[in-house]
Formats: sequence, structure tokens, C-alpha cells
Amino acid sequence: MSDLLADLPQVNADVFRIPDASQLRPAVPSTHAPRFLLLYGSLRARSFSRLLTEEAERLLKAMGAEVRIFNPSGLPLPDDAPETHAKVAELRELVLWAEGMVWCSPERHGAMTGIMKTQIDWIPLSVGAVRPTQGKTLAVMQVSGGSQSFNAVNQMRVLGRWMRMLTIPNQSSVAKAFLEFDEAGRMKPSAYYDRVVDVLEELVKFTLLTRDTAAYLVDRYSERKESAEELSKRVNQSSI
Repeated sequence: MSDLLADLPQVNADVFRIPDASQLRPAVPSTHAPRFLLLYGSLRARSFSRLLTEEAERLLKAMGAEVRIFNPSGLPLPDDAPETHAKVAELRELVLWAEGMVWCSPERHGAMTGIMKTQIDWIPLSVGAVRPTQGKTLAVMQVSGGSQSFNAVNQMRVLGRWMRMLTIPNQSSVAKAFLEFDEAGRMKPSAYYDRVVDVLEELVKFTLLTRDTAAYLVDRYSERKESAEELSKRVNQSSI
């Protein structure tokens, strides 16, 4: 290793790692159904983001997945209640349970809704030593009242990256959503519906591909270096 790093004096050789393909092949692959948490961003009685999320639930179950939908009704604003609040605890438990997520928001004022952002804001970046979203897969979808737009899904992609999630390439944006669902709340056959199937199929594939190696995929040199430096400080304290 020292020979390989001879021209890289900036690198800490103790924590530098050459990516290893064998680490991407788990010795004992998981066999349980992939687990998905679905979030939607509207509390209206006829919420099209909820209806689209329920269609996603049906499709994911048909693909062999286990699915939970979180109802955001009653979730307090961030920092306006303790972390022990029942709805906050429910959301965080579901995030820890899930191996992948679907975020579906209406576009309001050119952005995701506050309800959608509130749910994401209540998801902590860390719980003790555990990052509850790190390495988990994510699919993003949105519904619009007018012409097709991608503002909400683009914002959610930024948040997914910030939460260190593996956001899949495909996404869904349903324009004029009020025309795409029947009176029973079921999505009508259309190119939009086909795209939703595409997104969820891709989500399941990426989850099956990465869930057993997620920790390795998101393992970072900078964090290994920081941890090594902190450990060195602890074990070399002169006062001990």
C-alpha cells in the first residue's frame, strides 16, 4: 500500500482502502421481502399524493415487498414537540425498519409541501451511532394540479442526497392529477401509470442489489480518518 500512495502524501495510509468487488457480494444474501416506507405530502380528504402512494403500495406488494404507509396527520412541526411524541416515534421506528423509501409530494408554490418537508425534517441524521437513512434506497414522485413539473422531485432528490440515501435514477411526475384518478381513487391506465410501475420496479431492483452491502457502499475515507483521529486522541491522553 505504501508504494501505491508514494505520490499521495495527503492521504492517510492507515484508513485508505482500495474498493474491493468481493465486498459487494454478501456471503449470505438476505431472503426476506424488501421493506419499504412510503411518505405522502397532503392531508386533503382527496389527496392525490396519498392516492398515488396507495397505488405504489399495491404495486410494491405485487412485486413481493412489505410496505408501510405513514399517515402524517397529527405530526407536529419540527422542534415544536419532544422526540418522544407518539407520531414522531412512529415515523422514526418505521424509518429504522425500512430498507427503502418512496417520497410522494404535491407541488405547491413551485415546491414540495410543508407537510412533506416536516416528515423529512423529523428524520434524524443519526440516532446514537446509527444513521437511519444512510445507504437506503429512495424513489421520488410528485403530483401537480397543472402542467407537468419536476420542482418537487428535484428538491426531494437534494434531500435524499443530504440524508445519504441511494436515490434511484427514475422518477414520476403526474400532471393534472385530478384527471388521472377515478371516483374510487384508483389511478387510470396511462403513460403516467406506466412510469409509476417503472419507478417502483427499479426501486425494488436497486434495493435487492444494495441492501446487503449498503454499509460498504457508503463507507467513507473522510469518516474513517476522523474516527481514527478521535480514537488516537482518546487512547493517548497524557492525563490517563
